[in-house]
This record gives sequence, C-alpha cells and structure tokens, in this order.
Amino acid sequence: MVIILMGVSGSGKTTIGRVLSERTGFEFYDGDDYHPESNVAKMTRGEALSAEDRVAWIDRIIAIINARKTENKVIACSALTKSIRNKTREQAQDECLFVYLKGDFDTLKNRLDSRKGHFMKAGLLASQLETLEEPEDALTIDIENSTGRICELIVRKALP
Repeated sequence: MVIILMGVSGSGKTTIGRVLSERTGFEFYDGDDYHPESNVAKMTRGEALSAEDRVAWIDRIIAIINARKTENKVIACSALTKSIRNKTREQAQDECLFVYLKGDFDTLKNRLDSRKGHFMKAGLLASQLETLEEPEDALTIDIENSTGRICELIVRKALP
C-alpha cells in the first residue's frame, strides 16, 4: 500500500506523513527531498515550477514507489495535476491511495508565513493554487482538522 499525501505547500503533507508513518509503521518519504537541485534553486528564487521541471521529480517519486515492493509507504508529494496523478497510478506497481489535504488560501498562507528554513515561500502559493487540479478520485480531507483526526480518517480509509 502506498499513501500519497497531496496538496499545495502548507497543507501539512510532511507533518501528517511523519505522524501517519509512526502510527502505521509505513516508511515515510518526503517528496521535497527528491527534487532536482535545479527545482530547489528555482523555488528558492520564488519561481514556479513548470510541467517540464516536474518530470524528473515525479520519475524519482515513482521509483520510490516501485522500490522495495514489500514495503508500505507514505509519500508527501504535491501531485498538483491530474496528469501527474495518472502517470503515478499507471507506472506504480503498488496500489496508491491519494489523500488530498485541502485548505483555504488564508490558512495555507498563514502556515507558509510562519514556516522557517524551507525553500518553498508563501509567494509561490498563488501559482500552486492556479496549477492545482483538484482530484475527484482522492480522499479529500480539510486541513482544519487536527493532525490526529486527519491521520485517523486516512487509516480508516487505507486500512479498513
């Protein structure tokens, strides 16, 4: 089983991923760690990634999914577009559950403004929201829920 936590920056993918990993024993992978250096540099400069910029990154995420096939995984990966999610499902050798962590602009911006030491700045939030194609085939959870409640909802869906 692979649980992919998706959404824009500030939605809590990494926080939820770590807690969910602890609760389930699934291995956690933060998609931010797999961006090519050129992507990180671009985002650090406040430039939005293009679809082309995301190709190598998504290929790395898919490689993680397909590595160690017996391992259950939680992956934090924005997966903003339908084409990225479709490519992931088509190329993944394991079942993938996408979990969309959904929040409103003000909540997301407040979280990004208070975050320290991350390359993704609040100025890129608008471009991410413009790129986002909200999924119709994912478990959608409002980020106003507590971390514990979000994890409970995911576990209930993923491990019935």
